[in-house]
Amino acid sequence: MNYRQARNYIDETAKFGSVLGLKNMSNLLEELCNPQKKLKFIHIAGTNGKGSTLAYISTILKYSGYKVGRYISPTIFKYRERIQINEVYIEKESFARLMTQIKSVIDKMIADGKSHPTSFEIETALAFLYFLEKQCDIIVLETGLGGTLDATNVIDTTICSVISTISMDHMQFLGDTLTQIATQKAGIIKPGCPVVSAVQKAEAKMVIIDTAKEKSCELYFVDPSDISNIEYGLENQRLFYKDKQYKISLAGSFQIKNATLALKVIECLNQHGWNVSQQAIYDGLENTKWIGRFTLIYSKPTFIVDGAHNEDAAKQLKESIELYFKGKRLIFIMGIFADKEYKKIIALTAPLASAIFTIETPNNSRALSAKDLATEISFYNIEARPMNSLKEAVEASFLLAGEDDVIIAFGSLSYLGDLINLVTFSSSAQNE
Repeated sequence: MNYRQARNYIDETAKFGSVLGLKNMSNLLEELCNPQKKLKFIHIAGTNGKGSTLAYISTILKYSGYKVGRYISPTIFKYRERIQINEVYIEKESFARLMTQIKSVIDKMIADGKSHPTSFEIETALAFLYFLEKQCDIIVLETGLGGTLDATNVIDTTICSVISTISMDHMQFLGDTLTQIATQKAGIIKPGCPVVSAVQKAEAKMVIIDTAKEKSCELYFVDPSDISNIEYGLENQRLFYKDKQYKISLAGSFQIKNATLALKVIECLNQHGWNVSQQAIYDGLENTKWIGRFTLIYSKPTFIVDGAHNEDAAKQLKESIELYFKGKRLIFIMGIFADKEYKKIIALTAPLASAIFTIETPNNSRALSAKDLATEISFYNIEARPMNSLKEAVEASFLLAGEDDVIIAFGSLSYLGDLINLVTFSSSAQNE
């Protein structure tokens, strides 16, 4: 297969849906000679902050001279973003060649009466093959959904399990209490493997403590008292962690928490034989890039994109808005999936805006219609206008906003790549 044929093949496997459990994944990897067993992993689970934490950790390790694989989802701009080495996407040729290999294995599995792997399982297996082929020193791996039954949890060579902030999301799969959800997230903890956790709510913290104790793991929590002298900013931010000052280039009040979780992970790695220099930590934090979480994409008017898609992320977005844009006129673009707690997201954010343009997230069966979203927002006496397209929403927001106003697009990561491209195009056209 060439790259286009390989992409068509993986797109066709979407019909097999999402299946929680490790049986299919284990069968597929067994046929591929278990490449994951020859790799070392930092495994990250949690509700919010997984991606940013992954970016900080992998960038720091890159600056320490390690060859670092990243496996992430969802992606913002390109499909190949999900598989990277030192921030370089997998090559089209490598993707096509490895997908051809995997397809032949799957054909054999089907002939033997085994179930067809899902898209995510196939992509995960391909990532493992690629990272092994390129002889990566370490892989920073993000769970897709939950932890215990997530396809990534087939690994058993984890060197550090990382738990970012846990909150309510994906309740239809993970449970409807924080304890149940935390139990699924803590499922990535492996016997004897050190565990590093963000600050957690009491119920989630207890689950992590109990799981780590049961599996004889060293457990480290981020201590908020280690963080001081925070300087917030849209272009860069500074903080003291313990006795050292660090600079980060990602905006959002929550990025302080994500950065300190990454610092705690690096501390853990250094204690267990990995050599990460202090200079690499400084350089890695400052040069970490992660688009889609309170990211500034345009100035005058200020234009921010944020992937806030659940209640906790909406709280973090509100906190950042009130911190950075107090007294500013706000215009929102919102697009949300129907299976999310969109009423809670609206209740937290809509009262902050003077106008809101709603969109139906493109090419997704889970999308809430722009009209239904606008109707829900109208209960808060906010002017909400349903738009026929994302392009129309971007153009309308630019027409309405003055240079000192702030436009914020959020609700789902799924449309942010298209939106960023549209904003770049629209702003360029205005400046011609």
